Amino acid sequence: MNKWLMATGLVAGLLVSLPSAAGHATAVCKPGMKISEEGFVPIDGIEQWVTLRGADCANPVVLIVHGGPGDPSTPFAENLYGPWEKDFTLVQWDQRGSGKTFARNPDTATLPLTMSLMARDGVEVAAYATRRLGKRQVILFGGSWGSALAVNMLKLKPELFSAYQGTSQLVEYHANQNATYQRILELTRAAGDKEAVASLEALGAPPWENPRAFGIVRRITRRYEAKTTLPAPDTWWAFPSQYETAAYKAAYAAGEDYSYMQFVGMKGDGMLSRIDLPALGTTFPMPVFIIQGKEDLLTMPTVTKAYFDRIKAPTKKYILLDRVGHDPDPLMVDAQFQVLKTQIAPLVQY
Repeated sequence: MNKWLMATGLVAGLLVSLPSAAGHATAVCKPGMKISEEGFVPIDGIEQWVTLRGADCANPVVLIVHGGPGDPSTPFAENLYGPWEKDFTLVQWDQRGSGKTFARNPDTATLPLTMSLMARDGVEVAAYATRRLGKRQVILFGGSWGSALAVNMLKLKPELFSAYQGTSQLVEYHANQNATYQRILELTRAAGDKEAVASLEALGAPPWENPRAFGIVRRITRRYEAKTTLPAPDTWWAFPSQYETAAYKAAYAAGEDYSYMQFVGMKGDGMLSRIDLPALGTTFPMPVFIIQGKEDLLTMPTVTKAYFDRIKAPTKKYILLDRVGHDPDPLMVDAQFQVLKTQIAPLVQY
């Protein structure tokens, strides 16, 4: 399973209920105070699941925009990002159509997802976090699908964000899909992988109308990435007891299916087909850091680097990682943390 593509859940009980609407959040932060909150927050007409965790709420705030869509990182947050809480306050958010947000709002399964709607949700979550934690801005952190959504959030409300760190940066539908298809076709042919070559040739070059095409290609790219990358430990993806229920797993599967179909569309006309970050403009008022796996076959370095080269920002940096593919692994997560701590935190006010 794509670890950027893991989804839904049912509410299992709150440690602390988060208060009222994003626009009316009460600041609770005092220097030195540990924060550990989770609950539903009214966001753009529905209740959405938000968590805040950190050893000292005076630390910089990082809003993590998960991938997928339909892949909330909240169940795995402690495994992946727990050590970060010493230096940062982490805000996790189950996006519309995923996780506990989807389970809380099952009627949304009859409605379309759009990038503009989800970007609007995201800036409301960011505004909520600034008010709750007494901050002016947050650091925005996104990977894969979350990186495309994050850039849309940056463009919608740039004054909320002090810096951006993207990983496995999704840039533009045609460029990303074409680069992936050509490269994986080269690799499978060179390996004499007749079954994979036949599957790819049957699909033909993108764009694809078959809603299964993206999944078919992703399974092949993941298999080839595994040949040259360091795998993530299985323990990362173990559900804690709060999520280890039949109800959660049923909702997880339903949300993943819903979000995936909204992403690809029934005729290749879903949200993915409309992603075009360069068209939004390539000038940013905040520092921009992009971390890229050299072995990534889904958001390939050639496409990401070309986009990065066009970016104008007060500070920008492109970091290319050996033995790293598209999905999170120890090398990627360690690099993300080191960049946040040593390169981004010194640039931002908090």
